[in-house]
Amino acid sequence: MKKSRTNILNLLITSALVAVFGLASSSNLWAASGGDEAKEEGGGTDFIMHHIKDDYQWHIITLGHTHVTIPLPVIIYDHEDGLKVFMSSDFQDEHHNPIPHGGYYIDHGKLFKLTEDYVPSTSHSNDSHGEEVSENEHREEDSHGEEAAHVEEDAHGDDHPGMTQAGFLDISITKNVASLIISMILLFAVFLTIAKRYKKGLGAPKGMQSLFEPVIVFIRDDIAKVNIGEHKYERFMPYLLTLFFFILFNNLLGLTPGAANLTGNIAVTMCLALFTFFITQFNGKKAYWTHILWTPGVPLPVRPVILIVEVIGIFTKPISLTLRLFASITAGHIVVLSIVGLGFILNNMAVGIAGTLFSVVISLIEILVAVIQAYVFTLFSSMYIGQAVDDGHH
Repeated sequence: MKKSRTNILNLLITSALVAVFGLASSSNLWAASGGDEAKEEGGGTDFIMHHIKDDYQWHIITLGHTHVTIPLPVIIYDHEDGLKVFMSSDFQDEHHNPIPHGGYYIDHGKLFKLTEDYVPSTSHSNDSHGEEVSENEHREEDSHGEEAAHVEEDAHGDDHPGMTQAGFLDISITKNVASLIISMILLFAVFLTIAKRYKKGLGAPKGMQSLFEPVIVFIRDDIAKVNIGEHKYERFMPYLLTLFFFILFNNLLGLTPGAANLTGNIAVTMCLALFTFFITQFNGKKAYWTHILWTPGVPLPVRPVILIVEVIGIFTKPISLTLRLFASITAGHIVVLSIVGLGFILNNMAVGIAGTLFSVVISLIEILVAVIQAYVFTLFSSMYIGQAVDDGHH
């Protein structure tokens, strides 16, 4: 009886997880179905790039014309006026249309500073906007279109050079930064709890400890020891464990409804790859650099060619780490959102239902990809470190 109850509980947990990740596939699509504006601007596919890109606010969902968002701090260090702090909601009117504030403007996830050449658009005025709404709803939509065109010209066009991205330092808490902070808090909470149990010297592992301990042992025995060496792996274990679980947690968090696409941001994957790059180079032994600069067993005329290849190889390794993780996570999000989005783009309920069901399967595959990519990144990092610390005695 007890075993049967346990099986039922596991089944319920699995079903709940499938439902959550199924919702994650379609949560961003309600915005696409909520109005014709998105279809006119991007053919109904703008929600895909909106989910993938970073932003100054955390958009959760759009229900009809109601945008459920979390405003985030916009922190600017102006070279002339010093530090400025705003909220992202200050840069939008009540209809979520972009407006200037404090001498700055946010356009499509980019921050611009208004210059002396900037000419305000009359459509930025809330009063005139309110008159347009009261007179005619169609005139409101037309003015929104003119405003968007005006903003685009101001930000990017040569005829309206009223905005610039120079003269200030942007240190805002964007969506990806907020997600990074959340993942850090989660990692600290989980592993400090596990460490506390080890310090108490308790018996058999249970709870979170029983879940994470096999993974930690696997990374130690099958990744670190094998690739770095049994006598050298210990000082690199903190980095490898942090690397694996940071990537894993953020990969999985990126699949939850309304979440940020942190590991699908190439700047984040590049930073992780640079950590591995610098650790590898700073720990390189004599044998490592000898193999690169003066490869043994190679004829002298060929050595210059091999030297060029080896030096290029030093930099292609972090590039491959960067692109592999970025492409895998980003492609997964695009595929899932594209499949489910077909129902809204084609305006067909049958296609939408079939796409949603199929996207659940793809989402489950994405969970597997999330784990595999964390493993692959950690594995290759340990291999590169192992090559650098090898003494060359075989």
